[in-house]
Amino acid sequence: MQLIDGKKIADDIKKEIACEVEQMIKDGKKRPHLAAILVGHDGGSETYVAHKVKACEQCGFKSTLIRFEDDVTEETLLETIASLNADTDIDGFIVQLPLPRHISEQRVIEAIDYRKDVDGFHPVNVGRMNIGLPCYLSATPAGIMELLSRYNVPTRGARCVVLGRSNIVGKPVASLMMQKSQPGDATVTVCHSATVGLKEICREADIIIAALGQPGFVTEDMVKDGAAIIDVGTTRVPDASRKSGFRLRGDVDFDNVAQKCSFITPVPGGVGPMTIVSLMKNTLLAARHDIY
Repeated sequence: MQLIDGKKIADDIKKEIACEVEQMIKDGKKRPHLAAILVGHDGGSETYVAHKVKACEQCGFKSTLIRFEDDVTEETLLETIASLNADTDIDGFIVQLPLPRHISEQRVIEAIDYRKDVDGFHPVNVGRMNIGLPCYLSATPAGIMELLSRYNVPTRGARCVVLGRSNIVGKPVASLMMQKSQPGDATVTVCHSATVGLKEICREADIIIAALGQPGFVTEDMVKDGAAIIDVGTTRVPDASRKSGFRLRGDVDFDNVAQKCSFITPVPGGVGPMTIVSLMKNTLLAARHDIY
């Protein structure tokens, strides 16, 4: 069994990006600039945004954080997005999800200029990804593909089961895994809450990508010997022994499943760090105008 160390790969990529930014500055180009909008005080969102700001520093980017309280109006948020779209110094920006219920996430996503949509959520980027055109890939799926590539996990002709059909992870990673590329070229089955015979389907999989948000869902009896497991789950579960009072648990019963695997990602330290570094890669692409 080989443990896929997402933290190490993410650190390597951040160093690669920092070297490239240094060269851009030497060549007289402007420093890449990422902005983030954070609404409210959700604990998970606060943590993610703090990590993103730190990653910007490590990559040599300029970063701007715009904060609003939970009661911000949708109109104010859309006006802020319009101003970021028009700001030529900002190469890309994100609106941290989830948003309060009175704000339409879809309206917010569609208001972002797709050329600055470094989260890869805009319908233009999603559509381009699905037909294999250059675009900003959604950060978590892009991070998964990077891990598969750097660890040379065999994907061509492999049976891949994706657990979860979210627009942020499940659907896009399924699309990427079936495209004619490396990694990719897999035969993909997407499973979800309405899937019948889930265990039997998983037992035939060479690769399982678990993105359900249900701690310990993938058990030993669902995994065949030699399978590669990518665990996207990061659910906070109570843990009195931790200073924070909680710990992160993945969708996979790691202790019992790991012994059967050829490759497996830990939680934390697997897919999580790659999500943030993928956002950095998209910001670099935006600054270089490589795609749009």
